[in-house]
Amino acid sequence: MKTLDFKPKMFSALKKYDRKTFMADLMAGIIVGIVALPLAIAFGIASGVSPEKGIITAIVAGFVISALGGSKVQIGGPTGAFIVIVAGIINQYGIQGLTIATLMAGVFLIGFGLLRLGTIIKYIPYPIIVGFTSGIAVTIFTTQIKDLLGMQMETVPGGFIEKWMAYAQNLAHIDLWSAIVGLVSVIIIAVTPKLSKRVPGSLIAIIVMTVAALTLKQYAGVTTIETIGDRFSISSTLPDAVVPELTWDTVKGLVAPALTIAILGAIESLLSATVADGVIGDHHNSNTELIGQGVANIVSPIFGGIPATGAIARTMTNINNGGRTPIAGIIHAIVLLFIFLFLMPLAKYIPMACLAGVLVVVSYGMSGWRSFATLMRNPKSDVAVLLLTFFLTILFDLTIAIEVGIVCACLLFMKRMSETTDVKAIYDEIDLNEDADMERGNLEHLTIPKGVEVYEINGPYFFGAGNKFEDLMGRYGRRPKVRIIRMRKVPFIDSTGLHNLENLCRMSQKEGITVVLSGVNEKVEAVLNRNDFHKLLGEENICNHIDLALARSREIVNA
Repeated sequence: MKTLDFKPKMFSALKKYDRKTFMADLMAGIIVGIVALPLAIAFGIASGVSPEKGIITAIVAGFVISALGGSKVQIGGPTGAFIVIVAGIINQYGIQGLTIATLMAGVFLIGFGLLRLGTIIKYIPYPIIVGFTSGIAVTIFTTQIKDLLGMQMETVPGGFIEKWMAYAQNLAHIDLWSAIVGLVSVIIIAVTPKLSKRVPGSLIAIIVMTVAALTLKQYAGVTTIETIGDRFSISSTLPDAVVPELTWDTVKGLVAPALTIAILGAIESLLSATVADGVIGDHHNSNTELIGQGVANIVSPIFGGIPATGAIARTMTNINNGGRTPIAGIIHAIVLLFIFLFLMPLAKYIPMACLAGVLVVVSYGMSGWRSFATLMRNPKSDVAVLLLTFFLTILFDLTIAIEVGIVCACLLFMKRMSETTDVKAIYDEIDLNEDADMERGNLEHLTIPKGVEVYEINGPYFFGAGNKFEDLMGRYGRRPKVRIIRMRKVPFIDSTGLHNLENLCRMSQKEGITVVLSGVNEKVEAVLNRNDFHKLLGEENICNHIDLALARSREIVNA
């Protein structure tokens, strides 16, 4: 029995921990905490919750993910990928529904880790990942237009197309000062990395634009720039732990969104950990990472937080500033805690247009438009999955996009795998070149006796191979006495292939045709024996190589 695959990197990192490593982690943790502050506030507000809930998520989930995760440098917290789905859950089920869905997602993530699904999740097709990531980016950008331009709108429609129609109808209601704040924020964030890699552009933009908005209000009488304080009441008090009341009907109704949160969180965290591995030359434990993410998503909503996962941008900031152990992630959470307790009231002065500018830049980074454009040159099937996932994400919701995208990708995968298995008919003679199941090599060709047909399978025998047999036999319409099925190049056979082969053998027997199997390897033969094929065909009709199969066919033909 396999042991539990839960080995947090924290424990191994502390074995050789020293002062030099701590100082590097300390500096990285402080910088990442500062970088995470504006993003946590922006993600919280964009998700439809209060700004402090975004910071609470970064504190609680960030601490747990670093302490219990399977990556040395992963930084966890709220991310842009969750904005769309969190907002959708709140609109449909309310805050209570979001809390329960996040708890359930945490349980699912722990289950993924316990079942060792960490390596499997990383193999979700790339077009699906790019499709829904780009779709999320477009959706985030769309939701920020109102605040970016300071549009005076009572309500914003929920649908993608309806939003843009409403924006077009309200172009005359743009507030010039808010629009300037939003656009200048975008420019500052874009330019800052060219001047300094260490100073986060989002923080610079927030400080500069907050001071500018206060100055305009105080000395120029500009009162139209909406701030966080105009829309939310800011609290710097740590919330009590509250476990929501669970009922079967509520849980049952939230399975789909909870599973979407879990799958999305698993994909994003493992992608982030994989990218980090390539930079620091380490290998994360994917199953431990999923369990750590699961625990974080159970604890976070209990303290009023929202879903969390590994954040690629903050993880890379951690690495680039010297962070090399989970201690850096824990310090980042502590830095955010101190900011929350002592500086949170100042957040009410931050302009909403500035936060919208932060999220516009985030959405651009998420869009992956270069990857999107590259994939458009790939095979049509990949392009179809990419576009389907993309448009479902922006026009409907992420749950539908992920479900339909994965189903389509699985169907395409099955189709491609079935195409790798080739079935051909041989009627006259067999070319012995490179025949692995031959006992003698002194002949170049073997003549096939009259009344005997030979079919060769090249590849795995599973779905699709049986249909190819039927098509091939029906095409020639012959009625031989013996059918030899060469399986020397069949590495395995699954239950569907087994069922098709059994049907083929029984159909042949009803027509008075004997089936002889040739070149069956040990693994395939073991599967056949467990399913009583030796009784169905007879031991003498399951041969190790083509010589014996042809000799057996001659006996049958001459009998």
